Amino acid sequence: MEFDGNLHMLAGGLRVKARVQHPKVTQRKDRGGWPWIFRYYADELQPDGSTKVLRRYHEIAPSKGDGAISKKQAEVERDRFLAKLNAPTAEEAVQQVAVTGVALFGEVAKMYKEGYLGRVNQIAKPTRVKEKFYLDEYIVPRWGKLRLSQIMPKAVEDWLHTTFDSWWTMHGVRAIMSRIFYYAEGHGLWEEGKRSPASKAKIGKKRYKNERRILSFDETARVLARLDEPNKLVIETCIATGARISEVLGLKWKHVNFDAATIKIEQRVWQQDVGRPKSEDSRRILGIGDLAARFREKAATDGAKPEAWVFHQKRSQEKPLWDSGVRDSLHQAAQEEGYDFPGLGPHSFRRANITWRQEVGGSAIEASKIAGHADLEMTGEYTFVAPERQNELTRRIQEKLSKAREVLRQPVAETLPPESQNPPASEGSQKLSDVPPVTLAIQ
Repeated sequence: MEFDGNLHMLAGGLRVKARVQHPKVTQRKDRGGWPWIFRYYADELQPDGSTKVLRRYHEIAPSKGDGAISKKQAEVERDRFLAKLNAPTAEEAVQQVAVTGVALFGEVAKMYKEGYLGRVNQIAKPTRVKEKFYLDEYIVPRWGKLRLSQIMPKAVEDWLHTTFDSWWTMHGVRAIMSRIFYYAEGHGLWEEGKRSPASKAKIGKKRYKNERRILSFDETARVLARLDEPNKLVIETCIATGARISEVLGLKWKHVNFDAATIKIEQRVWQQDVGRPKSEDSRRILGIGDLAARFREKAATDGAKPEAWVFHQKRSQEKPLWDSGVRDSLHQAAQEEGYDFPGLGPHSFRRANITWRQEVGGSAIEASKIAGHADLEMTGEYTFVAPERQNELTRRIQEKLSKAREVLRQPVAETLPPESQNPPASEGSQKLSDVPPVTLAIQ
């Protein structure tokens, strides 16, 4: 049977034993109602894949009093109960494998690669390549021979910290392992609702390998001045729209609307592989502003056709531009200006766009939607508050505080309204100067 073979392989040679049992039904006279009982053997799978035989008894029903049944009826119930033990069904066998977690991690990882990662139309190629690399080079060689139940959180945690330097790499590898356990759960090989040991591994607070920074407006302008076309327009499009370079290089002329000054992100190019955008949120329309005139000029020069690439190779207009050439040109220009740093690239200008968009008055939600992020948390990761921006906001606070202090320093009289300083005379009263002089006669 095909299922038996698959289960045998997943469990690393383990088979659920089939034992023929037909014990006698007897009365247990030390309990009320003298219940019908029988003794039987049960095979219990252990976490290491071995089988432990346990001797148990099963109580059927009373033989005397209320609810009493005959011995023949008790034997029928006995046979019905033992039928599952003597010849376990496929579902019962899988349930035992799921509860005990005896499936081999390597076999489940193989299922994951052939199933989930094998869906070319659903999983982007960069994701497939990255996950297969870490599975083949690191994860399966270390954990493949162990059963799911034998993988402990502490062991995964220690392995991650001693194998990888980057926090982001540890985070990604842990996520791949967790997805394999989740995949096993979906196929009945891991107990439903039970957390994977990989997800329990602690990798510490988020940290970055390189300094987080972006070029200033002035530095960016100087670097752009040293770039040649079409690399200059590629980078300027990344700056203006916040699009990924793979999305910019995936543009065809049919995606450009000159009148509306927009581009439509429908695909991306990664290592000459044309595929769908990173996520559904990445499908979006982006404004290119004043760059529309540059795009129109390029279209006229190239004799643009709807299915032609906007940014194509010099030797072949039928092939999209390589991103590596753009990156090399950018680093060279930045070095000439003395602004190059680890982490500088087209993606750093995506971070700059998200940051600058909020600085000029855009909301975080607008920046998130334009960037194609699924949530604001990711947008927060991309937002960089430069020291200049911090000082600008700080000075605004200091100015308001300074004005409040000036008010406190003024004399009280100066702060009162003019009429409150010279209150009007009450009705019937006269000023001293209006009182006529009084002459006293001395007799």
